[in-house]
Amino acid sequence: MRIIIDAMGGDHAPRSNVEGSLLAVENFPDVEIILVGIEEKIKALLPADHSDRISIVNATEVIYTEDEPVKAVRRKKDSSLVVAANLIKEGNAEALISAGNTGALMTAGVLIGGRIKGIERPALATVLPTSDEKGFLLLDMGANMDPSPGQLVQYALMGKIYAEQVLEVENPRIGLLNVGVEETKGNELMKDTFQLLKEQPINFVGNVEARDIPAGVCDVVICDGFSGNIVLKLTEGLAGAIMKMLKREFLSSTRSKIGALLLKPAMKNMAKGMDYSEVGGAPLLGVNGAFIKAHGSSNPVAIMNAVRQARRFISGGVKDKIAKSL
Repeated sequence: MRIIIDAMGGDHAPRSNVEGSLLAVENFPDVEIILVGIEEKIKALLPADHSDRISIVNATEVIYTEDEPVKAVRRKKDSSLVVAANLIKEGNAEALISAGNTGALMTAGVLIGGRIKGIERPALATVLPTSDEKGFLLLDMGANMDPSPGQLVQYALMGKIYAEQVLEVENPRIGLLNVGVEETKGNELMKDTFQLLKEQPINFVGNVEARDIPAGVCDVVICDGFSGNIVLKLTEGLAGAIMKMLKREFLSSTRSKIGALLLKPAMKNMAKGMDYSEVGGAPLLGVNGAFIKAHGSSNPVAIMNAVRQARRFISGGVKDKIAKSL
């Protein structure tokens, strides 16, 4: 399978993207990597004897984080992201991974890749940690701030398929993010969506409150992009704050330092469970092809795990199954 990496996207581009590609071909023998970006910069980072499963497609422009997404995609025709998206459209690869401008990736996915027939608005999804270490899929996390009930139902169907095929969850439990678990809770959007979800061929467990999600009450959480983005950023910020608080307490006295040494292996496992690099990236569900947004600060391991995620997306036939479900 052929997977494109936007070599110029991300805080540590192109080095992390190139090194992550080397890790990917080493760990996944069925993968071919196409690095798209400024050729001379990419070549300078590749060893002379690198795998023949890594190739380069030259692109002379870069879309930066501060660029306005729609304008950048339309004007920077020879940017690494636009060139990569066109390769997907032309059938030269099955997946695209970028750690660059999130809005630009979503724009390229919709304008160049195109929506799957029947999908009104794509959704950006991500996996967040739970106390049972299984995690949950959250969508939408910012692609569609003001969805309709019908669009949220489409998100539920797409989330079900992604959870089954990529996360390997059997009969995933689907929950609707709300301010209470009762059927009558929430605004009109939530009430109308609840009624529609009850009629779908999914394992709908009803409304879920934000405080219960980390306990693993469901496998997929459906919400509007506004709420989802807040949940995502609060989770990231809270995880970082908790780790800092623990570190401060562990260093507060000699006794706590001794306890910290004993707890060090457990703390490492806990930190790993909240590490974005272990997830790989956030798929844009509902477009033609696998468009995956890696974290802006992705290191080589995160890029490799994004390739792992793309492999599962492709081998699971997620795009075709989403189209069929509609």
